[in-house]
Amino acid sequence: MEKFPKQLSEKLQLRKENNSFRVLTTRSGLVDFVSNDYLGFSVKKEIQSKAIQSLETSEFVNGSTGSRLVSGTHKLHEIFENKLAEFHNSEAALLFNSGYDANLGLFSAILEKGATVLYDELIHASIRDGIRLSNAKAYKFKHNSIEDLKKKFSRCEGTVYIAVESIYSMDGDTAPLKEFVAFSKKNKCYLIVDEAHSNGVFGKQGEGLLQQLSLEKEVFARVHTFGKALGCHGAVILGSSELRDYLINFSRPFIYTTAASLHSLAVINSAYEELETTDAIFSLQQNISIFRKLISDLSLESNFIESESAIHCCIIKGNDEVKKAATFLQNKGFDVKPILSPTVAKGEERLRICLHAYNTKEEMAKVLKIVRDLVPINEKK
Repeated sequence: MEKFPKQLSEKLQLRKENNSFRVLTTRSGLVDFVSNDYLGFSVKKEIQSKAIQSLETSEFVNGSTGSRLVSGTHKLHEIFENKLAEFHNSEAALLFNSGYDANLGLFSAILEKGATVLYDELIHASIRDGIRLSNAKAYKFKHNSIEDLKKKFSRCEGTVYIAVESIYSMDGDTAPLKEFVAFSKKNKCYLIVDEAHSNGVFGKQGEGLLQQLSLEKEVFARVHTFGKALGCHGAVILGSSELRDYLINFSRPFIYTTAASLHSLAVINSAYEELETTDAIFSLQQNISIFRKLISDLSLESNFIESESAIHCCIIKGNDEVKKAATFLQNKGFDVKPILSPTVAKGEERLRICLHAYNTKEEMAKVLKIVRDLVPINEKK
């Protein structure tokens, strides 16, 4: 028997030939334009200190000791879930160990045989995988297109769910949430919104885009993750008390996994407390405005995907070319990563620049001036 199956070796080799072979790298010490740590919370000492202090006053254990339904539910889980529900103006909340687990657990549980789900063609892989594990019919619609959604809706049977993201991670653009809410209400659909890249970025206290638009009560479920602007790890599903009960009973990624440790809960809780007083959200929004103006000043609008979020993407076609551009930027001291096909469609390869509250105007100007010299100006995407 061969040490490794031939078919799998051939798939790896094909990735190398396509220049799309993935490798793990450690943080480089370069100027950060790559991480999801939009507010700088991952390195904020005050959050760490508050988390440690809160653990000293609780019945601390290193591990949660089991799943939530067996021995893993601590009083801090329930206290924090109640706090999350209040902060996000939701009837109920249920914690998951990651955003991937949350989406997998939500969609695989609720999409029963006879139901239909309509999802944006650029929806996150975790939602796609949750849909694949379900027994529902599924149709994708063109990105952010209400018109195409209407066309696909004509095919639907049974209970209809619609899945979108408020901010798309590979484009940085914003979903037309008001239109999706209006369509869902009119056609009695259940709207689900992933707010992973909106949490901590939009809203007066980082509550997310739906709350900024006062739409949080108009959706069936929201997924907020803590591994982006909150600088820690985990996720929460927000919705009705009945949805919470349903997931506790039928969501396999929730039922059959060890609960989050108290240390994880303490860090998440401290991060949310920081959201209530931080000026980092304002600083981030200022940087987004400055960056957008710099793009315009440098005549780079046609090279960048329109974005009002912390994620900005410059299209550079071809895995070879975009990797060369990223390496050039890294050699100049800026940590910018290429996004390759097949992660994005062939011909849509890009540099993905993530903005943070701690980036300076000088850093943003320098990185864009280098990008300007790397791309053909006014080339259509």
